[in-house]
Amino acid sequence: MAKPERVAVIGAGGFLGTNLARFLASKVGELRCYGRRRSFPEALHGLSWVTGELADARIAETVAGCDVVIHLASTSTPATADRDIVADAEANVMGSLRLMEHCVAGGVGRVVFLSSGGTIYGIPTVIPTPENAPTDPITAYGVAKLAIEKYLEIFRRRHGVDYRILRVANVYGPYQTAEKGQGVVAAFLTRALADEPLEIWGDGQVVRDYVFVADVAEAIWATMHHKSLSRVFNIGGGAGASVLQIAAAIEELVGHPLQRRFHPARLVDVPVSVLDHSLTTNELGWMPAVDLEQGLAQTLEWMRQFRSGQAAC
Repeated sequence: MAKPERVAVIGAGGFLGTNLARFLASKVGELRCYGRRRSFPEALHGLSWVTGELADARIAETVAGCDVVIHLASTSTPATADRDIVADAEANVMGSLRLMEHCVAGGVGRVVFLSSGGTIYGIPTVIPTPENAPTDPITAYGVAKLAIEKYLEIFRRRHGVDYRILRVANVYGPYQTAEKGQGVVAAFLTRALADEPLEIWGDGQVVRDYVFVADVAEAIWATMHHKSLSRVFNIGGGAGASVLQIAAAIEELVGHPLQRRFHPARLVDVPVSVLDHSLTTNELGWMPAVDLEQGLAQTLEWMRQFRSGQAAC
């Protein structure tokens, strides 16, 4: 696939979308941004923007004629999807199917879908977990992501729309805030800077794979013009860290102890999730460049600027 000239980012106003749109702006001929809202409008200043939901008909104009459509849009998290499974499926699975229909009608060359490496495998049988491991999600969020993956293959076979799937681990970095419950790093940093107790579900021994958002943007870019037969790739940091280890690392960065407040464990949390990204390295030439210590420091610095009203745009 040649270098994409026309690219649409669906879900461009969120944490990952904001970072990705800024990353792609100088790399493609035409960038179209679409989403429910812009969490940081100033960060996307000057970029083409259309406001809308995943299921809105106006999305057809955004994707029409695009070389690549990057599907980041989601209305839920692993913790919220189980509260209303039907609504989650209607919004995210059905919305994604409508998006795919618009991609077919608009002659889109490739769809890049951001799936979930943390939930798609359920309770993994192999750690680190490769792409060919069993997929037995234990949350509605994971089931929805897996369903969209399967539908992408149907659309490829029936309509010829190519796709790539990135099963991404726990993403963190600048432009992530605690308000949407997007991740433990944002939640802990927000509370640390406010001198509030860290909220921990369970005993804090749940292990996750953390990957810095700039590394995810690089992985998406590599996937956009990938040419071999593989279509599913894990994107992770390659090592696990427990919730208590994240808390300790943040304590080290802020320079003082942080109080912990423990709550009962949640059913949506698998005990361990660490991804094997060797296939991604072999086929895409991608490796995470920012380790956890560096990433946490960069995220803390951005959050301090954000709180003081001086965040870089």
